[in-house]
Amino acid sequence: MAREAGEEATVTYKTILADIIDSRPSGTRQRLATALGKHRSFVTQITSPAYPTPLPSRHLPTIFRVCHMSPAEQERFLEAYERAHPGKLPEATALEGLRTLTLMVADTGDERKNRQFDEAVTEFIARLSALL
Repeated sequence: MAREAGEEATVTYKTILADIIDSRPSGTRQRLATALGKHRSFVTQITSPAYPTPLPSRHLPTIFRVCHMSPAEQERFLEAYERAHPGKLPEATALEGLRTLTLMVADTGDERKNRQFDEAVTEFIARLSALL
C-alpha cells in the first residue's frame, strides 16, 4: 500500500514537470539532456509519468534552471516531490551557488563506453567539488 502511494506521488510530480516542459519552447528536453550530461532517453524516463524511474534530487537545480521554473512552479513541484520522496530534498543552501558546466567530448560510437566516460567525468567533478 505504501509503495502504491509512493508511485502515485511520483506520477504527480512527474506530471507537474511534464506539463511545465510541454509549456516551454521546442528543444527543452534536448537542452535538459545536454545540461545533465545524459541522453534524451534518460530525460524522458525521469520526466515522464509513464515511467516509474524516480528523478534524482541532484538534478533538481539544473531542471529548474533549464526549464526556467517560476518560484510558484518550483514550490508546487517540490511539495509533490517531498511527498514522493520524504527527506530526499537537498538543503536549500546546498542548491545555492551551483552552476552547470557543459563539456563537448568525443563520441566513441559505443553507448556503453560513452556512459562509462560520462560517469567517470561526473565522479571526478564530484570529488573535485568536495575539495571546495
